[in-house]
Amino acid sequence: MHPKEISALVRFCAALCTLGLLATAGRAQNGPAAPLPDLAALKTALTLTDAQAAQIAPVLDAQAKAAADFAAAQGQASTALTAANAKIAAVLNDAQKPLFTALTAAGARGGRGGGRGNAVPMTDAERAEIAKLSALPPWTPGAGDGDYRIGPDYPAAPEQTPRADVPKGRVVTFSLPLEESKFYPGTGMRGAKAARDITVYIPAQYVPGTIAPFIVTADAYGAARNQLATILDNMIADKRVPAAVAVMIANGGGDGGGSERGLEYDTVSGKYAEFVEAEILPRVEKDYGVRLTKDPDGRLTLGGSSGGAVAFTMAWFHPELYHRVVAWSCTLVNQQSPMNPESPHGAWEYHENIVPKSPVKPLRIWLQVGQNDNQSTSSAAGFHNWVLANARMAAVLKEKGYHYQLLYGLNAGHTPGNVIANTYPQALEWAWQGYKPVTR
Repeated sequence: MHPKEISALVRFCAALCTLGLLATAGRAQNGPAAPLPDLAALKTALTLTDAQAAQIAPVLDAQAKAAADFAAAQGQASTALTAANAKIAAVLNDAQKPLFTALTAAGARGGRGGGRGNAVPMTDAERAEIAKLSALPPWTPGAGDGDYRIGPDYPAAPEQTPRADVPKGRVVTFSLPLEESKFYPGTGMRGAKAARDITVYIPAQYVPGTIAPFIVTADAYGAARNQLATILDNMIADKRVPAAVAVMIANGGGDGGGSERGLEYDTVSGKYAEFVEAEILPRVEKDYGVRLTKDPDGRLTLGGSSGGAVAFTMAWFHPELYHRVVAWSCTLVNQQSPMNPESPHGAWEYHENIVPKSPVKPLRIWLQVGQNDNQSTSSAAGFHNWVLANARMAAVLKEKGYHYQLLYGLNAGHTPGNVIANTYPQALEWAWQGYKPVTR
């Protein structure tokens, strides 16, 4: 390959990583033109000159107005967007044009939601689909499988307040250098850290030498301010959940496409579960004198956003390891990077194809999504509406006969702290239902 071609390819890959983008082949030709990136994104990805930026800025302003009218005049707006693409492409040189094509391909944008309304607007049918969620029955303590609404207010659950009358578990933290990992060494990934921190909670009731159920959390959910430790102290003492160890694992750094976190969490494969099994759990057992159960019914995965996606992914690909899942604002959308040809729409494939077409697995799944979650006003055509994704996942789980709960949060956005603080205990209590300890 010619050095200039190599240089162009490197810049192309760097641009995609910078913006967290992945082109989806063919969609630009088959559907309405996707909204254009903003000028700052174009400058960064394409290394625009000031003269080019000055020429492009008015076109972007015109496109923004066209996008606002898209829902009422979809065909007209699509034409305007296509024309805007052509005008900008005429300004670019040969090296910049393929980058611009990737940036404007339908389905290529999104990142961590990218705000709401920046993708193809919703259809009337999709708006009606979401409107039905507000009419769901309210969640009440002891509610069983099904769909419920919560909110609009979210007082902190009392289980998060330390109580003087309960035994306190032990909390320890250690660090693992990424470069020592055979699964995720962080090499070349955007935002990769030198090391990841792992926080471990060991309940006061744990008897050395015995087998313990446990929880694995992504993004070290529950580690801050000993949130999960306090909840478990109180709920274990009240015999509402088993005396579970909690292993709270920080991500490897960054966020979105091209990042270390994105690679770990948004990839639709069994790799992350295998990483935890091979490199995290043995260290916890060795260094802290606990024995973790091999029984998948005694293992729970938990997370929010892409951490929620990986919580589901761990159990889906390895049901012999995990049966219980808790996920807030689960990223069941197209955010996988690099692309896996077996799941071209990323985690959107779960409710679109994978779960409907697969035999039922012995999983128990708790989901929560917010009324104002990421891209809650965008069409499913972009594979990036968190509300539709979670609602459709719930519908598929119901149809297939899974034990599941979906909580639709009124006046709630993407993984808001008040919603998590309100629902953490009830999520754990529901997810652990039916657990029977084993001695292996």
